[in-house]
Parts: sequence; structure tokens; C-alpha cells
Amino acid sequence: MKQDTKIVTAGRKAKWTNGVVNPSVTRASTVVFETVAEMNDALKNRNNQTMVYGRRGTTTAFAFSDAMTELEGGAGCALYPSGTAAITNAIISFVESGDHILMVDSAYEPTRDYCDKILAKMGVETTYYDPLIGAGIEALIKPNTRIVFLESPGSITMEVQDVPTIAKIAHQHDCIVMLDNTWGAGINFKPFDYGVDISIQAATKYIVGHSDVMLGTATATEKYWPQLRDNSYLMGQCTSPDDLYLALRGIRTIGVRLKQHEKSALTVASWLKERPEVDTILHPAFESCPGHEFFKRDFTGSNGLFSFTLNCGNRAALTAFLDGLSHFKMGYSWGGFESLILGITSIDSIRSATKWTAEFPLIRLHIGLEDVDDLIADLEQGFARFNTKL
Repeated sequence: MKQDTKIVTAGRKAKWTNGVVNPSVTRASTVVFETVAEMNDALKNRNNQTMVYGRRGTTTAFAFSDAMTELEGGAGCALYPSGTAAITNAIISFVESGDHILMVDSAYEPTRDYCDKILAKMGVETTYYDPLIGAGIEALIKPNTRIVFLESPGSITMEVQDVPTIAKIAHQHDCIVMLDNTWGAGINFKPFDYGVDISIQAATKYIVGHSDVMLGTATATEKYWPQLRDNSYLMGQCTSPDDLYLALRGIRTIGVRLKQHEKSALTVASWLKERPEVDTILHPAFESCPGHEFFKRDFTGSNGLFSFTLNCGNRAALTAFLDGLSHFKMGYSWGGFESLILGITSIDSIRSATKWTAEFPLIRLHIGLEDVDDLIADLEQGFARFNTKL
């Protein structure tokens, strides 16, 4: 089955849809049984998508979990109330005091905070590594290294990692390979084809696609699925069926949405490349992006998120650029239908293994589904304001 067809059909088994097109919203806490035998049978099959208690999942949750498993290709998918919850619970499901993990230096900032502020108190050591380390990761693996965590591309500086090389070496040392695959969205990067054991997404972003739901997923291989599933349940992780219904609706259009995000973002990035104020385009599809060669090799497409660095500027000029934009609004998320922008003047504060050498600010864009000419005109006016403050 080709991907566009799978996007439409995933998670739509007859037992979830009951004869209609979409799985229903099943809100439940208590599941009741008529006989002891019926209850015992449900308990026996509780890990096989059988309704036992609301926290274990309803038919809505099972349909969405199936859909994500089909899209990413794993053995099962655990659901969480946010992307951060997916990351933190996936990690804690496999580590204990005395363990060591390797974390990519370009990781999502809450991931770093979790390592430094929570895992450290539990006696789990974190070593940060250069996202472009490739085969050099072997030198950092210790006898107690349990997890090698990747995020590719990085969600601010956009480095694309050599996932299969890192995964191969990690497996030689019995390490679990986890990947924040939110940028790839399970559509443009197939993690299990490249050695990933657990693929994590902030489904808040492109899966939902409409900036109205907080949701996280972690899809695992057959080897690690039972432990991820059981530990996530023990930690009380569950999700709203209404949110899952919206996520299922988002899945149905993710293919066409990503294609439009990609097309518009490439147009904007190409325009920015010619601007005199721009230094480097950090879009994985551009040769100037670190790890571009791995993007060409491993990805089937891109999306709307990329960054660029400036070759001039100061805080006042950056503020003038950002203030007054009509179509780009400032926000900490991405993946919705709307365009977003962030101006970042300090990256070294969220790095420790690598040094950010760009002298001037970085701007991250999420290109939404607006007309691309309107977006370019908005940025052009922003540069006019920027130049008045130089």
C-alpha cells in the first residue's frame, strides 16, 4: 500500500469505525462487565486493545495508536498528553539509577531540561554530543550507556544526523536508539528503516496540524514495545479521546498539507537566500544546512520549518523586524496551518558539546498554508524595518 493510501486508511479497522467512515469518540473511565468470565477475559487481553479501564484506552485511542503504528512502521504506539511527555516517559521507561545516556546537543530545550533537572537527581548521567558526530559516537559510549537519543533535524539549528551510522554503532553496544521524529512526522522519514528503536513525535505539530491539541506519541519496535507500553501505563499516561479524534482527522490530510508546506517553504527559503541581510539558509534541502547529505539520502521530503542566520543586526533591529509582521506571528510551536516566527539571539545557552559560531541572530520560520507571495511581502517589510535600526 502506498503512503497516500495508507494515510487515508490507517486506523480505520471495522471494529473501531462500527460501519461509519471515522472512529467514534469514546469517552470512558469505567468499563463494566456482566459476568466474571467476561471480566477475566478482558483482563487477560488487556494488552491486546481490549477495553478494561479508560486509562488503558478506548476504541478512539486504539484507532489512533493503530494509525500511528501503520504510518511509522513499528509494533505499537504509546500515547501521551504532550510531545514532552512522550520524550520523558520513553526515556524513563528504560533507565535506572547508575545508567548513562547520550543526548544530541541540538535537542529540543525541554528535553535538555529533563536530563539536567530530573534525570540527574535520579542518578542518570547525560553526555551531550555533536549532532554531526556520526561514527564518532562510539568514543562516547560507556559500559553503562543505555540510550542514544537523536533529534534529526534539530528543531532550531536544523542539523540532520547520520541516523543509520549512529544506530548501527549504538546497537553494537546494546544501546536503545530513540529519535525525536517530529520534523519527519512519520511521513518524510521512516525511522525503523534506519535502525531506530523508538520513534517519538510531538503529534501536537504536523499530525494534528491545526494548533488546537497537545499530544505525544512513541512508536516502538517489537523488542521494546511491551516495556514502553507497560511502563507508560504504570506512570499514568493517557490521552483525551476528543484530542485523539482531532489527531485522526489531522492524519487524513497530512500528506497534502506537508507537500504544500514544503513547496511554500522552499520558495521562501530561495527568496531569503538572495537577501543581502541573510548569511546562511538552515533548511535541510539546501546544501548550506549541516547534514544536508543525510537529508538527501534518507528523507523523502521536507516541510515548513527551517531557520536562517543573519550577517548583520542587533537586538533593536531584530525587534523591529519581528514587530509589525502581519502574517507571521511569534510562537513557540510549529506544524499548524499558520506561519510562525522566532528570533533567537543566544544559542550557546542551550548547548554544551558544540559552540554556536554565528555572530548575528538566527530566525526560525514555520511556513504555513497562506499564499506564499503574501508571506514574502510580509518578510520584505520586516527587512525594511530591520535596516532602519542598523
